[in-house]
Amino acid sequence: MDSTWLDNNVVAAIQTNWLSIVLGLVVILALHFLARKRIGFGTRVLIALGLGLVAGVVLNAAEANYDAIQLIGSIYVNLIRMVVIPLVFVLVINSIISITDTGYLKKIGGKTIGWFLLTTGIAAVIGLLTALALNPGAGIDAQTPEDFQAREVPTLFQVILDQVPNNPISDAANGKVVPILIFALFIAIATVKLGEKKPETVQPFKAFIQSATEIMHQVIKFVLRFTPYGVFALIAVMAARYGLETLEPLARLIGVSYAALIIHFVLIFGGLVLLVAKVNPIKFFKKAYPTIAVAFTTRSSYATLPVNLEVITKRLRVSPRVASFVAPLGATMNFNGCGGIWPAIVAVFVADIFGINLSFADYILIVLVSAISSIGVAGVPGPASISTTVVLTALGLPLEGIAIVASVEALIDMGRTAVNATGTTVTSLLVANSEGEFDREAFDRDVEDELELNPA
Repeated sequence: MDSTWLDNNVVAAIQTNWLSIVLGLVVILALHFLARKRIGFGTRVLIALGLGLVAGVVLNAAEANYDAIQLIGSIYVNLIRMVVIPLVFVLVINSIISITDTGYLKKIGGKTIGWFLLTTGIAAVIGLLTALALNPGAGIDAQTPEDFQAREVPTLFQVILDQVPNNPISDAANGKVVPILIFALFIAIATVKLGEKKPETVQPFKAFIQSATEIMHQVIKFVLRFTPYGVFALIAVMAARYGLETLEPLARLIGVSYAALIIHFVLIFGGLVLLVAKVNPIKFFKKAYPTIAVAFTTRSSYATLPVNLEVITKRLRVSPRVASFVAPLGATMNFNGCGGIWPAIVAVFVADIFGINLSFADYILIVLVSAISSIGVAGVPGPASISTTVVLTALGLPLEGIAIVASVEALIDMGRTAVNATGTTVTSLLVANSEGEFDREAFDRDVEDELELNPA
């Protein structure tokens, strides 16, 4: 390689990114200092979020390049993706082989999916009512971007076929979580069945899986220590990329979306925690904060899975076997925000800006299709986009509406993902409480259940 070319590129990168490099280094050193002082993980994530917002506003105002900071966020996301596939594989197997009663497995599976469907249906109702009350399309002139291309909605049969494992190695390499989850289920159930007849045959495999689970937990701790730095970078890039001129035309849609998300978050999640699990919702949300913060900043339920497992078991005191079953499943098919609230709001928004009147029957269809499609698109890339396309198609609304909201969808997706991940956390608590797998005394202790994610 020509060293002159390399030197010139290094100099050019520094010249165009000097402001983001300086800001990045200052914040990284500050966050590392806080970690060395044993400041709590959740507190550091919150500080990182605020610093990222400030840095992003500065970069946007200066019209500066933010590639250096974006690199930090990309590295963090890649590290999270690195652990997701092996984590799901060993957790699902470990959780099932620890359950000797297959009836129990069916019971918690039914409860988990039932709560997912119920809360997503309620989310769709809240999204619909909020949109009807606040009219997110007010003042918007429906103009379709010239380069818009509607996403093709896969058929039901294609969705089902895509989730069936074909080549587990290829599926893992392509980041397909659902086929890996199903493959793990086959192995786990086969292990349980064979163990009933020949326990000595499966004992070495059980020991291997248990050991692999412990090792993966340690790997997760290593990776999650980078979370505050990743949160800072992801928020900074988001703030730097979108200026006020981008947000102004659709500010009302952003406000209506977050209003619906907050209502669902506080009233539904808080109500279920209080009335069903008999737990103080304020204490619950405080303990669940790391999950909320990571989901909000990464915009990925899969990326949030490792920290959510830590939160559910270490802070909420849910048994590992329930957490290991519910959390991976939730990251795959629990879309309260993306599959419930968002499609309902977009449907009302599109109907309004195109001057189309919706009937009461259409409202019922929005709720039903939203809830069902949220499960049906499990594992499909961009579930919010697909769910919204399904709902608009079912109502006969113009798909061009999806292009109109595309410019602000990333900002709204932060809140949607936080609601998705928190919904999985709530479901874990509800299922564990109903099965006697929730340590209420440990949860209620007045101690700080801080995640051990400070540098050693």
